[in-house]
Amino acid sequence: MNADGRPTEDALELLSAPAEWDLPPGRHLQYKDVLMQQIDQDLGHTPAAAPTPTPAQPLAPVPAPAPAPRRRLARPAVLVPLAATVLAGALAVTLTGTGVGPGPADRAASAGARAQNASVTLNRIAVAAMTSDVTPVRDDQFVYVRNLTVENKGTFDGPVELGAPHTVETWTSQDPKPLKTLGWMRESGKDAVMPDETIPIESSDAVPVGIDHPTYAWLSSLPTDPDDLLALLRREVRVSDGESREQAVFSLIGDLLSQTLMPPRNTAALYKAAARIPGVEQIPDAVDVAGRHGIGITRSDASSATRDEWIFDKHSLAFLGSRGFITHDKRKGITSDTLTGSTAVLRRAVVDRHGEKPGGADS
Repeated sequence: MNADGRPTEDALELLSAPAEWDLPPGRHLQYKDVLMQQIDQDLGHTPAAAPTPTPAQPLAPVPAPAPAPRRRLARPAVLVPLAATVLAGALAVTLTGTGVGPGPADRAASAGARAQNASVTLNRIAVAAMTSDVTPVRDDQFVYVRNLTVENKGTFDGPVELGAPHTVETWTSQDPKPLKTLGWMRESGKDAVMPDETIPIESSDAVPVGIDHPTYAWLSSLPTDPDDLLALLRREVRVSDGESREQAVFSLIGDLLSQTLMPPRNTAALYKAAARIPGVEQIPDAVDVAGRHGIGITRSDASSATRDEWIFDKHSLAFLGSRGFITHDKRKGITSDTLTGSTAVLRRAVVDRHGEKPGGADS
């Protein structure tokens, strides 16, 4: 740590390592430990030990996930020691206890600190992502993802009514040709749609490779410079009515991070791009639908009255899941954050056929 309280140049260099940088085979875990220890020392953190972290016949088609809003992330680039934030939080609690309470300037400073922390954390997550060992996916294969999900069963104009957590498995095609069948899915458990049936995810028109058909090869071709990548996503993203473009991009990044596989350098670039979106903040503790606690990265959108949240393991910084909230809705009588859905990523793998489960997956 320098005399002015900022991280040393060594730590800054680690955080801003170019996305093209890669590690020799077999040294990912060793190098990750060195990186995290250096960053934790410079940011005043206490190092923590990392935890040990036949297809059914199709029935009715599932509509393709076309014009639906996605998930999002946020900004700052100033590295601030987390100890300073803890001290500021303690001071705010003390003032509240005396009946004074934080004024507008205090609230603004607190929001700024949460944003700065989010930027620091997203850059640390990007460094951790660079140590991932991802096997390239062939065009004739499928990306398999198993989630635990809870969704809103309530009516559009009625109150939010969360259903029971249930398992959702998806097999996403990597075929680079325009496709009408983008993949397959199977749900199981209470409140599942067509339980235990493998059904196609289809579109009325053939969808070319891109943000709605994100193959491993396409993701590998994206810019690894965060600014260039963010500019591309802003051009390509579909913005829903009442939604800001920043929130739409944040949501899109979240979808790509949770539903696909890509090279480590592209994953890291997405996290760095997310750190440049205005409005992103950090939450010290968030819980996914599987009950796993982690660090939350969130963005609220005044335009659409929504808040999206990503959850990361506090030690390994691996992506755990996401949550969505409505922040206010007069028709539904909502005046504060109300959970509308939550997903926990339980397994990701590559398989040769849709309906196939990876080795070791639960039956």
